[in-house]
Amino acid sequence: MPVTHRHPGTVLTDHAFSVPLDHAAPDGEQIEVYARELVAAGREREDLPWLVFLQGGPGGRSPRPVGPDWWAPALRHYRVLLLDQRGTGRSTPANRQSLPLRGTPREQADYLALFRADSIVRDAEIIRKRLLGEGVPWSVIGQSFGGFCTTTYLSFAPEGLREAFITGGLPGLRSGPEDIYRMSYPRVASKNADFYERYPGDAETVRQITEHLAEHEVALPDGSPFTVERFQSLGLMLGMGSGPHALHYLLEDAWTSGRTGRELSDTFLEGARTHVSLSTNPLFALVHEASYGQRSVSKEGTRWAAQRVRDEFPAFDARRALDEGRPVHFTGEMIYPWQFETDPALMPLRETAHLLAERGDWPDLYDPTRLAANEVPVHAAVYYDDMYVDREDSMATARAVRGTRTWVTSEWEHDGLRVSQGRVLERLIGMARGEI
Repeated sequence: MPVTHRHPGTVLTDHAFSVPLDHAAPDGEQIEVYARELVAAGREREDLPWLVFLQGGPGGRSPRPVGPDWWAPALRHYRVLLLDQRGTGRSTPANRQSLPLRGTPREQADYLALFRADSIVRDAEIIRKRLLGEGVPWSVIGQSFGGFCTTTYLSFAPEGLREAFITGGLPGLRSGPEDIYRMSYPRVASKNADFYERYPGDAETVRQITEHLAEHEVALPDGSPFTVERFQSLGLMLGMGSGPHALHYLLEDAWTSGRTGRELSDTFLEGARTHVSLSTNPLFALVHEASYGQRSVSKEGTRWAAQRVRDEFPAFDARRALDEGRPVHFTGEMIYPWQFETDPALMPLRETAHLLAERGDWPDLYDPTRLAANEVPVHAAVYYDDMYVDREDSMATARAVRGTRTWVTSEWEHDGLRVSQGRVLERLIGMARGEI
């Protein structure tokens, strides 16, 4: 029986659905997928169209409503469904505690191979039919990785969609992992340049921290090692609207005086831990590169593409930067094998991760032929300086998907949907309704 709660102006209802672990074996093992329904108070009994939200990530749970957010303009027109994609949030979990119950690392890797966009879309279709009925389509909004899932939805189950909104998540249809990172490292380098231009004094602070970490063994408050490479990974923040400022304020608290002299402060180390630990979203590390795998691009495994391609960009070699007196570059949205050696949430899954990296012949996630004949209206926000998703790749896909209208904006960064309090979605809804 669904459980309902009331917030000011909103009614929330919990839903749980059993879906096949492997959609190729619908009568086999079942897992649970959770979703939260939002509707404007007083409109609970109205026959409103549904809008399902596909979160970014991979591995991120859907947002937890605590007040007005991006869905506020949506509630004027829709009944919203916030989906915890398989393995996240209140859906059957996939983490260091639950995955060993699957058996060997090989069995864990086989299990996780079923946690990509194609399975997420098939879950959504089962949920749609149970909530709305067999022949009733719904609308979808995908943010970042959720936009990748939306493009998969348009490829393989367009009959389930009445319209699609995408924010910062139009993927390259035939971009392999190496292509992705060869495009992303220069964008991350540009964000580093922007950061140091805004906060020039931080270049010396970062240099001093890097030298300290290179010369000393430093542990984060959870006991895990804080290495130079782990420090560099704080650059994941640089592509968010407030990220450069958050990084600057974190660096402000870097040093304190202790019994051994100048040392990294607990405040800084705890702040760093919250950013470099993937304890709340381990799937991000486990299936991030797998989410780019497609047999039409390469039948080889992803093989830690971010690490391999990194060697082509010496600007990200921190020790070389120290030797040459250059600013130390932070990295971005990359997953490296050393993370499974340093993050307590990932260390028990190290062998599983290596097996996934070597796994080849991933099924295709997009169907260019079907997308070229698409009949579902698509409205997409493309962020001009997006650090995580290549703008040119996104625009090429927009041209390849029939019926796609884009809004290219430099007003927002990649997290524009989340931080705009609904203005991005309001713009896309206005496009869909012919008001813009």
